[in-house]
Amino acid sequence: MRQRRRPDAPPDDTPTQPPPGDTPADDAHGGRARFHYRRSLASRVTVLTTMAVLLTVVLLALGAYLTARVQLQQQLDESLLNRAKLVSTYDVLETLKLPEVSAGAADVRVAVMQITGDGVLLRASAGDPDTESLKVGRPEIQVAAGDAEESVRTIRGAPGAFRVVAVPVPDEPDTAVVLAQSLEEQSRVLSKLGLVMGVLGLLGVMVAAVAGWAVTTNGLRPVRRLTARVEEVARTEDLRPMPVEGRDEVARLAGAFNQLVTSLGASRERQKRLVADAGHELRTPITSLRTNVDLLTQADDAGLEIDPRARRELLDDIGAQTIELTTLIGDLTELARDEPMAPVVGLVDLGEVVDQSVARVRRRAPSVTFDVRTDPWDVTGEAPALERAVTNLLDNAAKWSPTDGVVRVVLAGGTLIIDDQGPGIAPADRQRVFDRFWRASDARTLPGSGLGLSIVSRIVERHAGTVEALEAPGGGARLVMRLPGTPRHAVDPT
Repeated sequence: MRQRRRPDAPPDDTPTQPPPGDTPADDAHGGRARFHYRRSLASRVTVLTTMAVLLTVVLLALGAYLTARVQLQQQLDESLLNRAKLVSTYDVLETLKLPEVSAGAADVRVAVMQITGDGVLLRASAGDPDTESLKVGRPEIQVAAGDAEESVRTIRGAPGAFRVVAVPVPDEPDTAVVLAQSLEEQSRVLSKLGLVMGVLGLLGVMVAAVAGWAVTTNGLRPVRRLTARVEEVARTEDLRPMPVEGRDEVARLAGAFNQLVTSLGASRERQKRLVADAGHELRTPITSLRTNVDLLTQADDAGLEIDPRARRELLDDIGAQTIELTTLIGDLTELARDEPMAPVVGLVDLGEVVDQSVARVRRRAPSVTFDVRTDPWDVTGEAPALERAVTNLLDNAAKWSPTDGVVRVVLAGGTLIIDDQGPGIAPADRQRVFDRFWRASDARTLPGSGLGLSIVSRIVERHAGTVEALEAPGGGARLVMRLPGTPRHAVDPT
């Protein structure tokens, strides 16, 4: 059934509201961020350095300007007060003529202010009629009335800005001497000072920007060399380390890069060696298997009858080669994995693992007797991996033990000792037996890939343990595996 659209519903082609993050404001911020990161590190450091220098210059210039202004103001105030006090000692009411020392400058204006019954009377000194144009106020009146010892303030009027001081006249009530000096000269000095400081500050910022660019460019030269080296490694796979200069952070970065390159080179060498050794070890069983299959195929194609006993031997040989090939592929898969111990681990009783491994090896080596004594020992780890390590040790002991030989297995305090009655391991070969594909000269004709003890070493190392080859008291080989853990205490059933 077709639905009807409401009259007030928007048309189908009405644009929907853009999702969060696609608004123009977000695009603007994203554009600014992209523009920021598109700029080179040298330019960013130069801009930050220039801004820091600019802020420092502005603060210093402002501080120096304010300090100079305050100092000039204090000096002017002290000079005017001293002059006013000197003038007040004369008989100003009689003559209103000031000695030359009272003024000392042409821009100083002197007047006498007196409070009378008619109001405030301001009389200028002779020859200075402009003084009467100054507008005195409450501070000067308070000084004349004796309510204040002195007053100092700035008056701004039509003639300009003046610094005005007033002091009382001794022995003359309701009378004060008023001195005013123009601030035009002080303003001119401060303007020149501000201009000079501004020009010098601008030049300093420009010099700082150029110096910052030069220092940054020179300081980032090792980073550019490191970047070029990384790009060269990515392009050519040349894993040679680069020279390290100095001991700063860039040198540490270059050292870390060299360690990375060295690790990659070692990993590549291990892979090459593993592939070469695996190819060498796989060639023998595959060649033998192919030969036996070709014999059976040629006999069937030619219609020849093979003796049943010989045919049985060929099939048994094919089965043995298949088992050996399967075991070798499994060992290679185990060794080829580079990941650390699986995160899913648990508490494993190593004594139970040893008992299970002994039961499995007994079925494969029925002619060998196993003398086993184990104590409970809890290990945190992977039960399958630990069982494989113990099984490989037992298989090695069973392979080298003679017919009706005895393999002694003891687990006590987290130390597993396995003694066989074989020919033993030469002292020079006791460390090499745990290498990949290494086999003693007298073991070339025996079945095996030379990976069993290497897998044991890898598993034990993953469980923070150790394994070593020694000489057994009876003359055979002794393999000792130690794993950290805790003894399992018996629980009282009551």
